Amino acid sequence: MGQLKMQMPAGLNNGIEDQFEQCGAGYPNKTTIACMINAEIGSVLAVMRRNVRWGVHYMSDDDQSEHFLVQSLKTLRKQIFSWQDQWHSINPALYLQPFLDVIQSDETGAPITGVALSSVYKILTLDVIEQNTVNVIDTMDLVVDAVTSCRFEVTDPGSEEVVLMKILQVLLACVKSKASVILSNQHICTIVNTCFRIVHQAGTKGELLQRIARYTMHELVRCIFSHLQEIDIAETPKQEISEVNNELASASRQLENGSLNSAYGGQPLSTSLASSTAYVGTITVMPENITTASSDKESDLRELQLMTEPYGVPCMVEIFHFLCSLLNVVEHMGMNPRSNTLTFDEDVPLFALSLINSAIELGGPSFRHHPRLLSLIQDEVFHILMQFGLSMSPLVLSMVCSTVLNLYHHLRTELKLQLEAFFSCVILRLAQSKYGASYPQQEVLMEALVDLCRQNTFMVEMFVNFDCDISCSNIFEDIANLLSKSAFPVNNPLSSMHILALDGLIAVMQGMADRIGNGFVSSEHSPVNFEEYIPFWLEKCENFGDPNEWVPFVRRRKYFKRRLMIGADHFNRDAKKGLEFLQGTHLLPDKLDPQSVACFFRFTAGLDKNVIGDYLGNHDEFCVQVLREFSRTFDFQDMTLDTALRIFLETFRLPGESQKIHRVLEAFSERYYEQSPHILVNKDAALVLSYSIIMLNTDQHNVQVKKKMTEADFIRNNRHINGGNDLPREFLSEIYQSICKNEIRTTPESGFGSPGMTPSRWISLIHKSKATAPYIVSDSKAYLDYDMFVILSGPTIAAVSVVFDNAENEEVYQTCIDGFLAIAKISAYYHLENVLDDLIVCLCKFFTILDPLSVEESVQAFGDDTKARMVTETVFTIASRYGDYIRTGWRNILDCILRLHKLGLLPTYLASDAVDESEPSTKTGHGKLKSNSLSSTRLQSISTPKRSSGLLSRFSQLLSLATDEPRAIPTEEQLAAHHQAVQTIQKCNIDSIFTESKFLQAESLLQLVRSLINAGAQSQKRNKKSQIEDASVFCLELLVAITLKNRDRIGLIWKSVYEHISNIVKSTVMPCALIEKAVLGLLRICHRLLPYKENMADELLKSLQLILKLDALVADAYYEQITWEVSRLVKANASHIRSHLGWRTITSLLSVTARHLEASEVGFDTLSFIMSDGTHLLPANYILCIDAARQFAESRVGLVGRSIDSLDLMAGSFNCLQKWTGDAKQAAKEEEVEKMLQDIGEMWLRLVQGLRKVCLDQREEVRNHALLSLQKCMTEAVETRLPCDLWLQCFDQVIFTLLDDLLDIVEEHSQKDYRNIEETLVLAMKLLFEVFLQLLQELSQLETFSKLWVGVLSHAENYVKAKVRGRRIEKLQFLVPELLKNTLVVMKLKGILVENSDLWELTWLHMKDIVPSLQSEVLQEQLDQKQIESVAKLEHDSNISVPSNETLGQDGAVIIG
Repeated sequence: MGQLKMQMPAGLNNGIEDQFEQCGAGYPNKTTIACMINAEIGSVLAVMRRNVRWGVHYMSDDDQSEHFLVQSLKTLRKQIFSWQDQWHSINPALYLQPFLDVIQSDETGAPITGVALSSVYKILTLDVIEQNTVNVIDTMDLVVDAVTSCRFEVTDPGSEEVVLMKILQVLLACVKSKASVILSNQHICTIVNTCFRIVHQAGTKGELLQRIARYTMHELVRCIFSHLQEIDIAETPKQEISEVNNELASASRQLENGSLNSAYGGQPLSTSLASSTAYVGTITVMPENITTASSDKESDLRELQLMTEPYGVPCMVEIFHFLCSLLNVVEHMGMNPRSNTLTFDEDVPLFALSLINSAIELGGPSFRHHPRLLSLIQDEVFHILMQFGLSMSPLVLSMVCSTVLNLYHHLRTELKLQLEAFFSCVILRLAQSKYGASYPQQEVLMEALVDLCRQNTFMVEMFVNFDCDISCSNIFEDIANLLSKSAFPVNNPLSSMHILALDGLIAVMQGMADRIGNGFVSSEHSPVNFEEYIPFWLEKCENFGDPNEWVPFVRRRKYFKRRLMIGADHFNRDAKKGLEFLQGTHLLPDKLDPQSVACFFRFTAGLDKNVIGDYLGNHDEFCVQVLREFSRTFDFQDMTLDTALRIFLETFRLPGESQKIHRVLEAFSERYYEQSPHILVNKDAALVLSYSIIMLNTDQHNVQVKKKMTEADFIRNNRHINGGNDLPREFLSEIYQSICKNEIRTTPESGFGSPGMTPSRWISLIHKSKATAPYIVSDSKAYLDYDMFVILSGPTIAAVSVVFDNAENEEVYQTCIDGFLAIAKISAYYHLENVLDDLIVCLCKFFTILDPLSVEESVQAFGDDTKARMVTETVFTIASRYGDYIRTGWRNILDCILRLHKLGLLPTYLASDAVDESEPSTKTGHGKLKSNSLSSTRLQSISTPKRSSGLLSRFSQLLSLATDEPRAIPTEEQLAAHHQAVQTIQKCNIDSIFTESKFLQAESLLQLVRSLINAGAQSQKRNKKSQIEDASVFCLELLVAITLKNRDRIGLIWKSVYEHISNIVKSTVMPCALIEKAVLGLLRICHRLLPYKENMADELLKSLQLILKLDALVADAYYEQITWEVSRLVKANASHIRSHLGWRTITSLLSVTARHLEASEVGFDTLSFIMSDGTHLLPANYILCIDAARQFAESRVGLVGRSIDSLDLMAGSFNCLQKWTGDAKQAAKEEEVEKMLQDIGEMWLRLVQGLRKVCLDQREEVRNHALLSLQKCMTEAVETRLPCDLWLQCFDQVIFTLLDDLLDIVEEHSQKDYRNIEETLVLAMKLLFEVFLQLLQELSQLETFSKLWVGVLSHAENYVKAKVRGRRIEKLQFLVPELLKNTLVVMKLKGILVENSDLWELTWLHMKDIVPSLQSEVLQEQLDQKQIESVAKLEHDSNISVPSNETLGQDGAVIIG
């Protein structure tokens, strides 16, 4: 938008601009100010003209004259527009004085005075008067003096209150103005005193005045103390003065003589004089009656000079003194703060405390830079807070707590022992009902404590500075115990107090949880141990600002303290045993010395003062030395005798025997005289006076003493004790008054718990605070959270659990859940497994669904129960996040999972990983569906009960009409409850516990596995069969799933898993789902893990022997499934099975299938996979596979073709032997070659032995095929050059045995059992001679050749004579002679059979019984060429199998068709 610009003459426009320029930055326009002041003059004159008194006066000479007040105002009006200088260059007294004269005049009424005050206020707020204004100091002095000495006529109460409010307004404006910095200390004291007097007078006035007066007082204090931060610290020592201005105290002294509404100085603040005037009296610099120990003029002059300097610390000191004096009224009035009730107006202490709190808020940490102010806070202010901390008024108590909170924030490093005293004697005492505190008191204190706990480092600092300090009480532990106990709703409903305590506990836990990740790298959780004596009182920290220094230091100190507490307990029961215990823990030297024992007495908290007193008073020389050393631990410098005696007797109880008292006081007097020889001339004087003080204390405070000692008596009793001279009367009088006022008490008040803060204790505390260890300030790092959490965790878990149990509010539920999660986080971070387990146990107690409701009712109850759902989410959140550190807690978690499983609320895929990628096909190898109904469902997941098939299955049941009785349609409430339940379970992500188990730490994983095993075992012991199978199978599937997920750590859990499955196998005698899952799970584990765990392959495969131990019924029911699994295992892992032990298990399982109809096909297929190509045949499994194949060959289950195929597998395996032989011959070392060839020979022997057994089979096809296969294996073995010894074994154990067994069959069995056995005998005989002829050359070299040859002849003879159905076998009658003839011819040609040799004679001796005519034929020198060719051909074709249709030629030679 545009801006309208007025057209003005150039000269006028320039003049205005010049005026603005002359104003300068920060100053109002000069003309504007003049106009404002002119308006104020007019206002005052207008009000004055209402009264005739201020009109025109006519004198006797008829001259007109005006009152000087009116005249001065009019004169000012004439001048203000004529001043040419800038306003800051004009003396403000010129335009303020007329108004100030009106204010000070006692002739003006309240309305006129009020307007004049308003004018002064307006001028002050124009910011014309500032630090650089001309004559500003005198001006501000005039203003303060005029306003504080304001006089006016009281016309009505209303106008009087208006004037008082205007006075407050102007005084506050003075302090807030820019020129306030030049106000002197005296000015500030005067202003504050005036304001307080108005506050005091307002008690009889209206409510508005009261509120404004108090508000003004607050603002004054805030303005004054906000200036503290600007005071130059370097100037502070100049301001450290003794008490100077006592006139603020005079304001409080008038309170000591009456109530707040009493007259001030005998007169009301607003008095009605003869002229009905009222005034606020002026304040003098010095009090009316000053009584000081010294009247030094220089000191007085210095004090006056300081009070005239710009305001700073001196006036603040006096304000603090004044406020403390207000609060000391209670004591002066004889009121005991502990019994303080609202009969004493709580308004005054509340007002004074709020002012103190405001001062501390504004001054903040600046107080520590000003020793006098700090000393006031440390002593007088905090002592008053201690007193009013026992107030019955919740308002007062709340203000005390707020003040202490501010002090903690700003000055805790300077208030270590004071804070300890406040916590011990106020909060920790009164927050418990057993000490007689009212509920409002307890609630206020609990709120204050919780506010402190919410401070990030509060509890850390409590632990570091108090619990780890041997001379301090355990504030941290006491607060923790208080909060945990206060959270327990014992026999009462949950109240706000319980919730408050809960908030405090959880705030502490959340603080620790938030500090996780900001840990202290050098922190160690290992316990501190010392092997040698260390003087604990000499332990020091070089740098309390460096955590690397103070953290180990406080840990050591805490260890000392803990051991000292135990030692103190022993000492309190028996002093001697207590000292011996401390020697054993190296806290005292092996050889006691007086100093160490004295320091133990002096610095150890918790010792029985009676026991210490008796020990120190003992006449034993060592005890006397301890007493002297004990007294030397005190510092009595610059301390009065009675104060020193109080401090000394605070540490023990003075014995009752006079001799012991004398020894104790003598040691005290000697020490006191050493350090304070100012008044007393020798230690004897100190001893006598100490005795006198003890007697006076008894006299004054013993109720049995009726006639009390007077001050004169006390002074008279102590004449001439100071080296023959008298002590100063004032000195003795001061001691008398001190003892009369405050009893020397060394024991706590009876029936009041821990000792209260008596004056003696406070004096001792202030003295002790000067030498105590520095207050350690902690930052946001977790330096000692581990140590704190160990102490706090147990009570916190119990308290939060009880509150959670009794709560009925979702907000409280969530608070408790937050606490549980914080505890879990901390426990996991510090690896405190036992704490985490305890937490889980507590949480799982709230998971109480199912009993005694039905399933449907339980689901609905679970969905409706917010607490149960929140607990469920919390438990599984903890399990997912912190599973690494759960140990025994897994049992409880699994119990919850089983309950949810029983309800059908778990997802169906929870344990599906156990069968993942492992389920066999539902079809057989030939594509036919399996007939066994169990087979079609046996591998379905049983992660949920049969009645439930998914997350919405429960309502499928509710809606199902398949039952006999129709179910009711679920209501909307039921649907909502079920939906809530399902959503809760989905949020839990229960499956992640098992799918992510591979990331669990080893110990946690082991505990999870054990818990699953125990849960499954317990389920088996229950009564209901369906539940047994259901829960046990579910646990087993989870166990298998975990095992498969942890293949890299299978060695850790395998033993437990195997033992569990073994127990199931051994205890099951009937088919059931549990045994099915156990066996198939075991197979799947082996299947999945063999490729990754070759070092455990033997152990894994050995476990499969459990299958061989199955009960017959169980094995029959599941062997087909087992075989399928074995087949898959072998086909997938054959290359990973290399040991004999592993293959023995596999072949044993396959061998069993040979006798099982349904399983034999798969079993044989698996064996064929191993043997067919020779790829998986190894020396380790060769014999085992041969035996398995033999069993399939001998098995009559299935078709004959399978047996034939088995024989072919056996015969074909000889190729592997040949290959291995070739490889062995290439080995570098002869020893290895020999060993390998020997092993191969053994395997070949086992092969032919296996074939020999099948040659006896009743089935002709199998029997004959076995003989042919045997012949093939033997004839092919000739080329392998097996050792002759092995061939001798072969003849003895295989060929001869086979021939004998066949003859036995002929003799013992009928032809029906062994059809066409004659053919088998023929083949066997051919086998004998064929092998013999091929090996003739090698065998003939043996010494035992004759024996072998005799065996051949003997078996030939037996076969020639063999009879079937009473007749000899025709084929053998022709075959045997021909075979013998050919053999003899060959032997003759090769020079083996030589005439007239022993072999020759032996041969023909046997031939006489077989074919006598053969001798003449063999002796013929010339052989028919045809016979030679026939023999040659026989030798050449000896390795060719002879078919069953071969015949004999006419000449008896073998003719191969």
